Amino acid sequence: MKLLLSKAWQTILFRGIFAVLFAILAFLWPGITLVSLIYLFAFYAIADGISTIGGAWQQRKTDSSWGLLFFMGIISLLAGILTLFFPGLTAIYLLFFIGFRAIFDGILSIVAAIRLRKEIQNEGLLALSGVISILFGAWVIMRPGQGALAAVWLIAMFALVLGIMLIMLALRARAWLKQHTKTA
Repeated sequence: MKLLLSKAWQTILFRGIFAVLFAILAFLWPGITLVSLIYLFAFYAIADGISTIGGAWQQRKTDSSWGLLFFMGIISLLAGILTLFFPGLTAIYLLFFIGFRAIFDGILSIVAAIRLRKEIQNEGLLALSGVISILFGAWVIMRPGQGALAAVWLIAMFALVLGIMLIMLALRARAWLKQHTKTA
C-alpha cells in the first residue's frame, strides 16, 4: 500500500491542487449562485475522479490495492457527471450529494491509514483527513435546510483543508518513492 501511495504521489498532488483551486474559487465568489456552485462542484468532482482513476490505472499491474483508489475515482467522477447533467438539482440534493461523497472519501481515507499504519510514519494525516471528511459530510447531511449558498464557506473551507492535507501527503509519498528507489 505504501508503494502504491508513493507511486501515485502525483495523483494525490493533483487531487490536492484541485481541492485548493475549488476552495479559492468559492472564497473569491462568496455571493456565488447556486447554479455556479453546482457547476463548480461538478467540474471539481470530474477532475478529481479522472485524476484518481488515471493514477489507479497506472498502478494496476504493480499493486493489488489499486482497486480501492480506482473505485474512489469512479464515485467522484459519477458524482460530478450526475451533478453536471442535472444542474437543476435543489440545494438540498446537491448538499446530500456532497455530504455522502465526503463521508465515502473519509471512510476510504481512514481504511487506507489503518492499512498503512505499519508501513509509514505519521499516517495520522491521512486518518485525520478522513475524520474531517466524515464530520463535514455528516454536518452537510444533517443540515440540508440551510441551503447550498449558506454552506459555500464551509464547503470551501473543507476543500481547502482537504487539499492542503492531500498536498502534504503527496509530498511525503514522493519522499517515500525516492527513498524506495535508493534502497532498491
